[in-house]
Amino acid sequence: MDLPTPLVRGRLVERYKRFLADVLLDDGSIVTAHTANPGRMTGLVEPGRRVVLSESDDPRRKLRFTWELLRLGPHWVGVNPMHSNALVEEAITRGVVPTLADHDELRREVPCEGHDASGRIDFQLRRGTRRTWVEVKTATLVEPRVEQGAPGKVAQFPDAPSARGRRHLEILRDRARRGDRAVLCFVVQRSDVDEVTPADAIDPLYAQTLREAVHDGVEVLALGARVGPRRMWLDRTIAVGLSSQPSRKPARSRSR
Repeated sequence: MDLPTPLVRGRLVERYKRFLADVLLDDGSIVTAHTANPGRMTGLVEPGRRVVLSESDDPRRKLRFTWELLRLGPHWVGVNPMHSNALVEEAITRGVVPTLADHDELRREVPCEGHDASGRIDFQLRRGTRRTWVEVKTATLVEPRVEQGAPGKVAQFPDAPSARGRRHLEILRDRARRGDRAVLCFVVQRSDVDEVTPADAIDPLYAQTLREAVHDGVEVLALGARVGPRRMWLDRTIAVGLSSQPSRKPARSRSR
């Protein structure tokens, strides 16, 4: 998918109040950008990082700019979780995800019977009477492997306690128990991760609920993105680790 345009570049000054970031643009001006990621963004919000913002001329918006990418070493990293659903839909439509290819109808934001208005799942895939429910989550917390000397990096979800995430797991679990196919799909908007795990040390209840949901038939899929300065796309499947070994708890990010 192409990122929204126009795009401008700068350096991060500070991310604060969860949804705001001050950025020094390359033209010397300082702007405040909307941050769509409500999590802690641990390891990503150090001042001085190169960032990419999209600019909107919609007069209804309070902020013209949205934080889209940051530069982390040699890699661009996507920081806008609102793009993950579009990435997954694009990948499904193009047949990039073989395990989600068997359908002839795709519906978005589908309410689940037996749940209140908040009980919507991102996608429903249908073929005849067969239904597959797909909930998308963006994993942004990334750390080196805990094992001494082990190569690669691991993405963890969530990066902050997530009651909403647990609620979606319970809905998927209910769908699986009723005979539908239910899939939790983690998206990692970066290219240097080779495994996704639940963040036991941050939200042990979510991790426990995830393992129980898998026991009851929920499938877990993780997809990694190739990210460039103007576009990103899902290009690979990432391993999912569900062992009960606790992950390390990262330090809290700064806020004001």
